[in-house]
Amino acid sequence: MRATILLCALLQACGSTGDGLPPRTWSPTHGVMVAEAGSDRASIWARSGEPGWMQVRVLDEQGERARASVRVGADVDHTASLQALGLAPGTAHRARVAFSSSKTPPADWESHASEARFRTAPAAGDARAVRLAFGGDLAGQNVGRDARSGFSCLPQVLAREPDFFIGLGDMIYADTAVEPVGLYGNAQVAGAFGPSADLESYRAHWRYSREDAGLQALLAKLSYYAIWDDHEVVNDFGPSEDLREAPPYSAGTHLMPIAERAFREYNPIVGAREGRLYRAVRWGRHLELFFLDNRSYRDPNRMRDDAPRPKTQLGAEQLAWLERSLAESDATWRIVVSSVPISIPTGSAEARDGWADSGSATGFERELALLFASLCARGIDNTIWITTDVHFATGFEYTPFSNAPEFHVREFVCGPLSAGLFPKQELDPTFRPRRLFFHGPPAKPANYESALNWFNFGLISIAADGRLTLEIVNARGNVVATEAFER
Repeated sequence: MRATILLCALLQACGSTGDGLPPRTWSPTHGVMVAEAGSDRASIWARSGEPGWMQVRVLDEQGERARASVRVGADVDHTASLQALGLAPGTAHRARVAFSSSKTPPADWESHASEARFRTAPAAGDARAVRLAFGGDLAGQNVGRDARSGFSCLPQVLAREPDFFIGLGDMIYADTAVEPVGLYGNAQVAGAFGPSADLESYRAHWRYSREDAGLQALLAKLSYYAIWDDHEVVNDFGPSEDLREAPPYSAGTHLMPIAERAFREYNPIVGAREGRLYRAVRWGRHLELFFLDNRSYRDPNRMRDDAPRPKTQLGAEQLAWLERSLAESDATWRIVVSSVPISIPTGSAEARDGWADSGSATGFERELALLFASLCARGIDNTIWITTDVHFATGFEYTPFSNAPEFHVREFVCGPLSAGLFPKQELDPTFRPRRLFFHGPPAKPANYESALNWFNFGLISIAADGRLTLEIVNARGNVVATEAFER
């Protein structure tokens, strides 16, 4: 049966250009991305260099599954996405994409097509093995695309052949610039932007990252899932803390709506109710993923967490969804994707940006404690949190409650993919953490080659029998930490 393709973005198909010229075709400018693959669906994304029509053809080993087109224009920075539905679960697919000047392209349009390969998620009862990679912190602190090797960590991700990759947030640094000479002294591709204060500058940051050959190759070989953190907008932002006064910013202008528009143009999000970023994805018998939005609903960072109602980072609706969804899942492993860490203090004592308060009373610990208490009461002790944001890698096993020593939560922290390195040992003891590993430099690397030892990403492999292995892999392809768990 042919799959049905639906529009993922709010784009309406228009008529042909009507200029009387023969139709022509051209290739995508920033490669092809397959995003949000589920058991029966996936979103196909690409960008054009001019107005036109995106042409998509989806195939599996049985042949063509779908084809469709959608209009692209300058109002969305010439980006477009189409969602393919009705695909076969656990199956390898190809998506071929080109652009044309008319809705009906020339017969040879695929001669200009770029191709992406991806695998749909196995059905919920399918106990096959799965491997996922995850990472964050890309192009931060003037650590951009190296002039010779680009984002050096990303080819190492692809070399591990994961089924999919999770961008854990800070996949652009919209509040900084990228100079010709990087933080670690290497020549790099400079960005044609500074701190983002308008829509075009946010888009420029996304284009810069997507121009990287390594990232294009990664996105063309496996499915991608995106969440955002603060630097997709501005440092430590929340809905009431996205204002900046000094140039290039304009006093009183909220940055979050502008940045979110650019984020969605370059990161199609599906599987969630319209307008929200948090959602769940099932991947076979052994894995379900719960993607959080740690930014859109949070109370101000400076607010104290001592009122009768706990201070919230997730908002009441998202927290209720997370608690309910974790309880309803029967996956061997429930992985929570959070852009901020649990026990590593971030922000400042006066305005903590993550869960931990480190004794300052401005974190978000009480909300998380209530969630952990609910999970403990239900006997749900197989949650793993994957996080980033702190620019070094580490892992923890938490035993939050002294009267429930059998209840554990685990956290794996990774990063940066390509950014400044800021390791620290400071740790909040609230949830009784036991450190599993630590990977961070003892001092600032002397040069870019040295920094490659410390740039890193996470890799989780779940075997067909449910055994889970975590690896932290550096930009040289070396495994620098590993942990294994059974259920």
